[in-house]
Amino acid sequence: MNRTLALVSALGAGLMTVAVPFQMSAQTAAPAPTPAPAAAPVVPQAIPAKIALIAFEQSVFATNEGQRAVEEVKKKYEPKKNQIDALAAEVDSLKKQLQSAPATLTDEERASRLKNIDVKEKQLNRDAEDATAAYNADLQEAYGKLAQKVNQTMRKYVQDNGFTLLLDVSGQQSPVLWALPQTDVTEAVITAYNTASGVSAPPPSAPSASRPRSTTPAKPAGTKPSTAPNQ
Repeated sequence: MNRTLALVSALGAGLMTVAVPFQMSAQTAAPAPTPAPAAAPVVPQAIPAKIALIAFEQSVFATNEGQRAVEEVKKKYEPKKNQIDALAAEVDSLKKQLQSAPATLTDEERASRLKNIDVKEKQLNRDAEDATAAYNADLQEAYGKLAQKVNQTMRKYVQDNGFTLLLDVSGQQSPVLWALPQTDVTEAVITAYNTASGVSAPPPSAPSASRPRSTTPAKPAGTKPSTAPNQ
């Protein structure tokens, strides 16, 4: 029995002798990963400035596609404009009739005419306000869609021509007080967009006998994309 225990002890000692080197070799076979070197910081560099100016809002509707969009909106509201003009003419006519009414006109008749004029004038104002709001909303929507496409052409143009800074002078509060005419790229961007879009210039519209009294397009605002070119 003592020989059996000695053999078992010897075998156990042998297994331990083999197992320990194996574990050590397994640990040394997979070294710890080397940390990646830190990225070098970007060092700002001074480069020669080449500045361009653009009247972006005006350029959007000055393109052939923009002019076509404006004409489509105008055509949509032409029937409503005619209704408003007719009602305005009726109100003006009623006022003139009342002013030229004979002195023999009774107070009741005068009051009735004044009430009729007041009712029609209020209706005229409501119709004019509703038509103006709807017209400007459609115009604003058309501007927003087209501005995104013109913005892409503008960015490509200034990058291709090596400009380092682009300033938008559309608004009345533009900080630019003076600049050389050569720095204005508005017409160049319009031409570039017309060429890329393939939209031909719309035919000149006939001059209107009278301008709409209530559907003058408002200046688009709120959808102007950033005009700073990607660096």
